[in-house]
Amino acid sequence: MRLAFSTLGLPRLPVAEVVRLARDNGYQGVELRCHPEEPVHTGLGIGERADVVEEFAAAGVEILALAGYAGVAEAGDDEPVVAGIRELLALARDVGAAHVRVFPRGGEQPAAETDPTAVRRLAAVAPYAADLGVRVLLETHDSHRTGADVARVLDRVGHKSTGALWDLMHTWLGGEEPRDTLAALSPYLGYVQVKDVSSAEDLTPLALGEGSVPLAECLAVLTEAGWDGWLCWEYEKRWYPGARELPELLAAGREHLLRLLADVA
Repeated sequence: MRLAFSTLGLPRLPVAEVVRLARDNGYQGVELRCHPEEPVHTGLGIGERADVVEEFAAAGVEILALAGYAGVAEAGDDEPVVAGIRELLALARDVGAAHVRVFPRGGEQPAAETDPTAVRRLAAVAPYAADLGVRVLLETHDSHRTGADVARVLDRVGHKSTGALWDLMHTWLGGEEPRDTLAALSPYLGYVQVKDVSSAEDLTPLALGEGSVPLAECLAVLTEAGWDGWLCWEYEKRWYPGARELPELLAAGREHLLRLLADVA
């Protein structure tokens, strides 16, 4: 499996510094948080997009995904959501990212209302994603926390350019067993986000291996199934200022993941 980290755990850094952190700490890829406050966002011009490509290519580091914030199950009009995803897809194509991350964000609405909305919006962007060679991944998160929730939507979309992003913490919080998650998501799985926290009551990010998220079990399930994709460490310091700084943890985090993978090989 190949290893990446998300820039969600970093302060706002220039692209060159993000690339240096990946290269120096042995990560093959980076998931870029895509937001106006970040250096990579949909407002970049063509020349700026080319500069991003050059920075990553020079270091031999891949842009795994652009992590956007569109809510495909969110209440409201479809057009702004669809337009926002299309902009993100175009940016992904221009910088060479294989995936775009979207959230459910269905709130407290019942699945009978949120699922059709998510299906409709994903189906609307899927042909455009296919034309650009980018895949839209729906993350196991918020209103659709489990693999079963996300698969229920993707089954109905039925398009190869839509898939799933498995956030291990959220399926764990949803009470879903790793084997059940993988069974639900295996036809759709784009990549896997790893993270660690102390408990369901305290989601402050911890260094990998210091918390309660069943990382070893999840990696064993993936390995036994023959899955050999990307693992991306999402360290949510942005929402927890008191957490330790990610750069000082990156090397040890990589070593921890490699040890777990060696144990289950």
